[in-house]
Amino acid sequence: MAKDDNNNNRNSNQNGMSLEEAGRKGGEATAKNHDRDFYEEIGRKGGEATAENHDSDFYEEIGRKGGEATSKNHDRDFYEEIGQKGGEARAQQNDNNNNDNDNSSKMSKSEAGRKGGKNSNGNGQDN
Repeated sequence: MAKDDNNNNRNSNQNGMSLEEAGRKGGEATAKNHDRDFYEEIGRKGGEATAENHDSDFYEEIGRKGGEATSKNHDRDFYEEIGQKGGEARAQQNDNNNNDNDNSSKMSKSEAGRKGGKNSNGNGQDN
């Protein structure tokens, strides 16, 4: 059998349905029969199985590849926007935490900056 014939056989079944069409129909049928909890559960199980089978190098590599792909597809405005959103979300989270907890044990931002500055040159001295 020629190479093109093999590809045609793999891309359609006996009824003439392509693999893409069969996959779409199967996905639609699954979605009709299962709720969000089902998808969360299979996602959790898949994540656990992946974590058992791969080390930190694997995650570093896919993170690097994802970052490279993202940087090719987005410009500076994109990064400014997500940075702004992340900063706003963090500020809101901090505001919520400050309202929920006793702040007497928390370090102030200025104290954290001072301590971080002392240690940033590696010798524990002020910069």
